[in-house]
Amino acid sequence: MSSDDSLTPGQTAASHATQWRFALGAPRLSATIKQAFEDFQVDEDLGFTPTGEGEHLCLHVSKTNLSTTDIARRLSEVVGASDRNIGYAGMKDRRGICTQWFSIPWHEHALERLAASEDDSFRVLGSARNQRKIRIGSHKGNHFRLRLRNCEGTQGAFEERLQSIQATGVPNYFGQQRFGHNMSNLQQVHALFQEDTQNSRQRKGKRYGMLLSAARSYLFNEVLSARIEQNNWNKYVPGDVMGLDGTTRFFVPGPNSPWDAELERRLAEFDIHITGPLAGRRESGDRYTTSGEAADIEEMVLTQFPDLLAGLESRGVVVARRSLRFRPGQLQWQWQDGDLLLQFFLSRGCYATSLLRELCVINEPSK
Repeated sequence: MSSDDSLTPGQTAASHATQWRFALGAPRLSATIKQAFEDFQVDEDLGFTPTGEGEHLCLHVSKTNLSTTDIARRLSEVVGASDRNIGYAGMKDRRGICTQWFSIPWHEHALERLAASEDDSFRVLGSARNQRKIRIGSHKGNHFRLRLRNCEGTQGAFEERLQSIQATGVPNYFGQQRFGHNMSNLQQVHALFQEDTQNSRQRKGKRYGMLLSAARSYLFNEVLSARIEQNNWNKYVPGDVMGLDGTTRFFVPGPNSPWDAELERRLAEFDIHITGPLAGRRESGDRYTTSGEAADIEEMVLTQFPDLLAGLESRGVVVARRSLRFRPGQLQWQWQDGDLLLQFFLSRGCYATSLLRELCVINEPSK
């Protein structure tokens, strides 16, 4: 895809988002999700057990029709703690029934105050003290239970795509929620990058970080889409940086460890994955840099967005890597009264919307 220099990054993003390539081809199936709160259920897997002692209190919370930030704000108000002292591992959907973990500063009367604030939309399921605050990305992943209603298409067609997803994995696109309604975050990124760098740094906060993240998420999606178009998003090309499944560990096949049949087998078995760039400032000594054909692909895409690249680099965002694909764990499905019931597990950083995007066109009911 090519950009039009007369468009702002936000306008470019809005026009390109719907064109990001599908691994299985654009679906001709459709379904409705989130018609009822119970149609979208998520249970966060923290991945570790709180120590039982320490200055932080970990809370296992159930929420309905509330965002993660809504809960964080309520916890802050109830226990009298600053927003920045409320910890959580990831954002969860508002319209659904979700459980997730939060941490608050330990206070002997905290649980009494929280119990008094419970209602149909908020409950504390359990608690334990811990020595550290829960931070973004510290969880293992999420278990999903979804009901897709008003399925347009045959059961066989849905199941065929699900079997393909299970066999080949899913493009690891950042979900649409990362970019805001109608890609509004990209419009705000454009405005941010027009500001003086020092002034924009002075107003750092969660919103500032979210906008920077949206910018490089968009660039990552562009690279991934280009590789799907070239049919090599899940095939090694010379110069690729590889990632180990479920980790942030990387390696680059080279003269001392060339690409061979063993690495090809590991790629086929989802033990390793090809990675794409999270743009920013490259630090000296960075060992995980593409070269050759892989670098040419990334450069071809990224150089179309010089304003985004320059903005990220000037604000000190450090380059990173991310897998180009994921395979859902424990994927199961069944039919009930014409509705499709899905269950699966996704590691942190993977989006259910990216899986559903490959399955069918998703319609959400009017709020």
